[in-house]
Amino acid sequence: MVHVSIIMGSESDRGIADRAVSVLEKTKYTYEVVVISAHRNPDELEEYIKKTDALVFVTIAGLSAALPGVVASRTKRPVIGVPVSAKLGGLDALLSIVQMPPGVPVASVGVDNGANGAHMAVRILDLLNLDA
Repeated sequence: MVHVSIIMGSESDRGIADRAVSVLEKTKYTYEVVVISAHRNPDELEEYIKKTDALVFVTIAGLSAALPGVVASRTKRPVIGVPVSAKLGGLDALLSIVQMPPGVPVASVGVDNGANGAHMAVRILDLLNLDA
């Protein structure tokens, strides 16, 4: 079982994902990192969300930052959005992530803060008292 799925919208987000990985490596929780764009690979993303047994998603996205919302619209599992400072200092991505419609919640952390995305995932998993 994978506890945390880290989904990047682009390979250019690898540095932010690495910050999340560095946090998760110090825990008992397992993780996987994938690159799937909500815009360029919608069918692949849909299939991945259906098949993964991950309990929490950390989604890393810039610009329009559609990835966290798309993932949240396809699952009842917790989704954490990490906005990327690709343009406008990341404000565009941050606003896209926090402005989800009712019933499609996405938790958000600070711009480029992959580490806090992982810390939030760990706190959620700790509530489940999992024996990993």
